[in-house]
Amino acid sequence: MNLQRTIKKEINCFNIGLHTGRKVNMKIKPAPADTGIVFIRKDLLDATPIEARYDNVCDTTLATTLGSNGVTVSTVEHLLSAFSGMGVDNAVVELDSFEVPVMDGSALPFVNMLKEVGTHVQKKNKKLLIIKKPVSVNNGDGSAMFVPSDEFKITYEIDFKHPVIGKQSYSMTFSDEGYEKEICAAQTFGFLKDLEFLQAKGLALGGSLKNAIVLDEKKIINKEEQRIENVFVKHKILDAIGDLFLLGMPIIGHFIAYKSGHRLNNLLLRELMAKKECWEIVNCINKEEVHKLNFLKKIPSFKILDAIRA
Repeated sequence: MNLQRTIKKEINCFNIGLHTGRKVNMKIKPAPADTGIVFIRKDLLDATPIEARYDNVCDTTLATTLGSNGVTVSTVEHLLSAFSGMGVDNAVVELDSFEVPVMDGSALPFVNMLKEVGTHVQKKNKKLLIIKKPVSVNNGDGSAMFVPSDEFKITYEIDFKHPVIGKQSYSMTFSDEGYEKEICAAQTFGFLKDLEFLQAKGLALGGSLKNAIVLDEKKIINKEEQRIENVFVKHKILDAIGDLFLLGMPIIGHFIAYKSGHRLNNLLLRELMAKKECWEIVNCINKEEVHKLNFLKKIPSFKILDAIRA
């Protein structure tokens, strides 16, 4: 697990885009070590490849959008989340549209595709970013932060004034197995009034009950039973895992979020990288050795969610 990975063979994917409602062709190809994830727009002549990096995020309205030299690709978070969850470090993603296919609104279809082709271990160590000191950002009543930890942990709380959602919180220590079992199948969700408004403006034309959990004023209008418990907060975690993957390497630290989203997740990465005293990059080594690194010092225990609201 300390070595970089790519996929064993090419993946072909064909599904609609969330905003256009039109079919999108996407190919995911193996890539050499240290490539990272790179998006290429095949519908544009000589389009600049777009590296999946936090500083290439150019829009966070409704989804995470990457851009470089005027070329953009949108709705990348579910695919990136699947790459992170399955431990894929290097791949080239080719597509003939400005957006990644929406699939069923979760990362599960991408996870299944990655599992079907398998991964190839490369002869190059992963890099790890170790959180050494707390870093936080906030926006209104939302907040996000990193604090030191000897593993990658996630604690997330949401609070919606809706009878079905209300307050939900979930905490996990990240692992491939935990991601696949608890997170990747969590579908995106939205409100019927917002969907109708967006579609009237020519947006979210591909949004439907097939690729989202849709709520009216009182209830979920989808007839199918939800796949997993706490689906709403778990989808936010799914998104966050994709957003944090834009750092370009695994994180050893505790990500704590309260009413966060794509914008705040990206702001946290930018704040983190601006504060070089708060992190250190090392070659990935065995977990037992990570515990021995002298800069991994546990901070005093405290009530996490109370602290980030302060």
